[in-house]
Amino acid sequence: MLLRDLSVAAVLQLLLCVQCLHGSALPAVSSYEFTAYRMQQYNLAQQKHGCRGAIVVAEARSADEPVLTRRCVIMKVVDFTTEKYLEAQRQNAAAILILLPKNISSIPHDTIQSFMVSESEALLKETLMPIYVVPEDEQLLYMYEEVKQAAATRTSSIFVRVLRSMVTATAFQILVSNNAPIKGITDNTVVALEGVLPGAGDDAPTIVITAHYDSYGLAPWLSYGADSNGSGVIILLELARLFQKLFSSPRTRPPYHLMFSLTGGGKYNFLGTRRWIEENLDHAESSLLHDNVAFVLCLDTLANGDELYMHVSRPPKPDAPMHSFIQQLEEVVSSRFPWVKVGLVHKKINLVESTVAWEHERYSLRRIPSFTLSHLEDPKSELRGSMLDTMSQVDFRKMKRNGIIIAEALARYMYNLSDKGSPKDVQVFKGQLDFHDGRISSLMSFLTSVPRATQLLDKEPGHILLVNSLEHEFKRYLQQVHRHAFRQDRRDPDITFFDQMNQPIVMYRVKPAAFDLFLGGCIAAYLGIVYYTIQNFGYLYTKLKAAVKSKHE
Repeated sequence: MLLRDLSVAAVLQLLLCVQCLHGSALPAVSSYEFTAYRMQQYNLAQQKHGCRGAIVVAEARSADEPVLTRRCVIMKVVDFTTEKYLEAQRQNAAAILILLPKNISSIPHDTIQSFMVSESEALLKETLMPIYVVPEDEQLLYMYEEVKQAAATRTSSIFVRVLRSMVTATAFQILVSNNAPIKGITDNTVVALEGVLPGAGDDAPTIVITAHYDSYGLAPWLSYGADSNGSGVIILLELARLFQKLFSSPRTRPPYHLMFSLTGGGKYNFLGTRRWIEENLDHAESSLLHDNVAFVLCLDTLANGDELYMHVSRPPKPDAPMHSFIQQLEEVVSSRFPWVKVGLVHKKINLVESTVAWEHERYSLRRIPSFTLSHLEDPKSELRGSMLDTMSQVDFRKMKRNGIIIAEALARYMYNLSDKGSPKDVQVFKGQLDFHDGRISSLMSFLTSVPRATQLLDKEPGHILLVNSLEHEFKRYLQQVHRHAFRQDRRDPDITFFDQMNQPIVMYRVKPAAFDLFLGGCIAAYLGIVYYTIQNFGYLYTKLKAAVKSKHE
């Protein structure tokens, strides 16, 4: 009896000692359900983009593990690099789950840039590996630290690694069990809004100011597009508000029609812009685009930097209106903001390519003089489509400055102030005619309150309300406001999106399968000791009695 008690105590002590190797700081629930957002999937111009898979049944692993095959790789933003993404693909990982911090401003700038580059490259091609993004919370961070700690034990001794992996390590099973097939969506509606401030005279030329309002990123449900292109939309709305005050009086109404348009589908080959141009040129009996168009100014990504690049498909001729406006813009910058770099970027349209780089190229293809104004020099910049493009990354001071530059240049051009001998540093927009800091901030908060991805805008109530609110904002300051809703032809769609963009995921906290084998071995060893003790009780008792007697003597 005494030996049996000793054997039981020995086994329990062994298990307790092994458990001490685990060292978990925080407890976690045995199962936890959360909503994750799948990497977007779409077909554009016969090219496939995004991930084609959705189902995940796999054990969680850190990206630092050497073997990722059939594992769900858990990454933070700092972990998601092109190298690790490609390595997970090469090893046929079951899935990738990216934890997105709620406070983007806490991420170092270099990390944000690195993630944006990897995000952009991942979206260039398709992958069968499901990729999900989920906002961080306490349970998910606990799981991340656990799998990270498990990967770190690879530097420990073999004995510690074996014991921890077999007995004490906590395994997390990631489960997305929706067996419904992924379906294509071809009935999306793209909405374009337009409004006009009529100028003095019936034959006045038209200046068009346009911006696309949708956002883009790895996961549509987490893409808010603050700089690209919330900044373009906000500056356009402010220009409409300010110039409405000038156009409202016959004494200050310039001899130009000022036309504003907000288009959707900008992140997908500027689909909404193309449809809107076709509607005005090919189908409408009367449109200002039929008449004398001085130029089209496209606003894109203007909430940062000390650079302003004017992107053109062909350099404007010296006597062209667009050339005169660019001169006025350069004059405003040199006289009031000399530290801002202004440059002209000439890029011919490659007719062989199936997609265009900037919105103005849609107009240039129809021989309408146009250019895009942006603080980005490269149209393929990762800043034009990222989940990390949030309001925390916006420099409101620089966005307001860029808006002032555009407004002053437009006023100088339309009122011909240079030829009238006005000083170079004259300020048309000041006092009540000024950009309002509070209004700019409120508009940005409104635009980034819900994701503006194209595939969501006509499906969800909150997103539909956003487009309706933009239309209402137009009607406050513009006349002849029109709403164009373009529905795709299902037989020959320009773009095909796919469903299952948000999925419920269950995380199970379990012991690894090797734990059952180890526990079975411990039980077998215990039973063996008990059996041996019973079978040889007389012999062991005699030995023990002799040992005790010799000790007392």
